[in-house]
Amino acid sequence: MEFREDVRPSPIEGTWYNANWVRLASEIDAYLQSAKISPDEYEGKLVGLVAPHAGHRFSGRTAAYAYRLAQNYPRKLAVIFSPFHHYTTAELITTAHRAYETPLGEVAVDTAALSTLDEKLKASGLRLVQVAEDDEHAIEIQLPFLQYIWKFSFKLIPLMVRSYNPSVLKQLATALYETIKERDFLLIASTDLSHFYPLDYAETLDAEMLKHIKDIDPEGVLKAEAEGSGSACGAGGVAAMLWTAKMAGANKAYILNYSTSADTTQDRASVVGYGAAAIFS
Repeated sequence: MEFREDVRPSPIEGTWYNANWVRLASEIDAYLQSAKISPDEYEGKLVGLVAPHAGHRFSGRTAAYAYRLAQNYPRKLAVIFSPFHHYTTAELITTAHRAYETPLGEVAVDTAALSTLDEKLKASGLRLVQVAEDDEHAIEIQLPFLQYIWKFSFKLIPLMVRSYNPSVLKQLATALYETIKERDFLLIASTDLSHFYPLDYAETLDAEMLKHIKDIDPEGVLKAEAEGSGSACGAGGVAAMLWTAKMAGANKAYILNYSTSADTTQDRASVVGYGAAAIFS
């Protein structure tokens, strides 16, 4: 793989989250303080998270439950699985930049690990397609939380997943685990849940999707998305994260928080669902 020497410019600071680093840090701190969660209640090793990726004012309070927990589990490598919200024929996508940038600083991309992962995928007939100066928000929206809670330099493996094919996603999980198994890593699936349904119906769809996440059931996640019994815009990435987590020994999961956009907008006629979850081994 070839990486550009420049840093990926943020397309969403000032809109999806605060562009002023002091205010951004203050807002994230407030979200974390509002997350009523006790890390002492959870036993084992934190392997993965699920966190929403709407604008911070909509989903930041729910995302904070995941990151309040992760604050006690600092890691040197974050692997973020997200959807890619723009049309492309590519199934698996990553960045061409050497780093991501937010108002809290740069996050270096682990270019060596991505190159290794790409080589392993090629052996299975797959590949990572690189994009530059992209508008995808689902990975970037997570970074200020990680930067704030860990307060040290960590590396990032950004994976944007458009495939819903179980075979492709299992191969991604296998290749990824083989690449990072000796590393100090945290897996993060960036996804919102149902989109633009009335609140009562959205809650039904979201409960079904969260059930499969709690069961660490990637097949169930994909089936619910395919059949319409549950919904997550990042279902492919969630499934790939869960398969990778299972390879890392994951055996229990917790739903940390659930909310919808109605909590912010008061519009119950057309809502987006947000869930936070933690996966432990």
